[in-house]
Amino acid sequence: MNSRWFLEETTKDEGSYHSLIDIIHKRNSPYQRIEIIQTGSYGLTLVLDGKIQSTEVDEFIYHEALVHPAMSIIDNPNYILIAGGGEGATAREVLRYQCVQRIDLVDLDKDVVDVSIKYLDKWHAGAFNDPKVNLFFEDARLFINDKHDFYDCIIADLPEPFEGGPSLMLYTKTFYETVRDALNKDGVFITQATSSAVNNISAFVAITNTLKSVFPIVRPYIVNVPSFHTPWGFVLASKTFDPITISQDIIEKRLSPFINKLGFYDSNIHFSLFTLPRFVHEAIKKGKDYIITDSATLSFY
Repeated sequence: MNSRWFLEETTKDEGSYHSLIDIIHKRNSPYQRIEIIQTGSYGLTLVLDGKIQSTEVDEFIYHEALVHPAMSIIDNPNYILIAGGGEGATAREVLRYQCVQRIDLVDLDKDVVDVSIKYLDKWHAGAFNDPKVNLFFEDARLFINDKHDFYDCIIADLPEPFEGGPSLMLYTKTFYETVRDALNKDGVFITQATSSAVNNISAFVAITNTLKSVFPIVRPYIVNVPSFHTPWGFVLASKTFDPITISQDIIEKRLSPFINKLGFYDSNIHFSLFTLPRFVHEAIKKGKDYIITDSATLSFY
């Protein structure tokens, strides 16, 4: 393979090619390999350990899908925790809500944040400079365990749970119990949940069912993020709020101050997100006993 192409191995049996225009930056952090590349179809692209995390063309789809289904159903979310989210785009979306008073962004890898600040200004849009955003460079699991406040919303914007990767222990039942206990009584948790492709759905199913063993309300959903070359899963889990029973008028009212700044999410897409194909429902039902634990972790690839 010559240097004109970037090959991403999405599974052990599949991959995708991207024309490689330029390598903007590359470094090895203590936790992972970080690359910023310029591709022909998707422009500037963040790659961690050889896996595309987001691109300038379609990152808005991923980040709006990750943030707003949770934030838009909460009454006056004030205190938010973001686990991961080193590009700053998740914080960017959270900051659209004027009621937010504090965001604790906890990312293990300072190098990802440093690289993002330097190269990914289209992603963070100055979010790291907002006084509401507090940066912590430590393990999110330990941080939440040592919490001193309760959060209205916790958002897990984490890399996939690769074997030996930095986020492997942030998809287990014990971690989700810690998250539940760190939320206030009306708190909502939301996480990216890996591929939901028909031939690669086991991780999505396991994350969904693990959250069902912890939270009373769990709603998985699927979004098409083109640069991922596979349908992508997310899961919302809540103590009290069900995203499919909220009034559409309420969502529209909460989005109205910034709806013109969104490119993917609105009150119509909110409800359609939670309409899943039959095979997904069946897979979740069949995999109901697959619970991720600290001793039986999930390896995405």
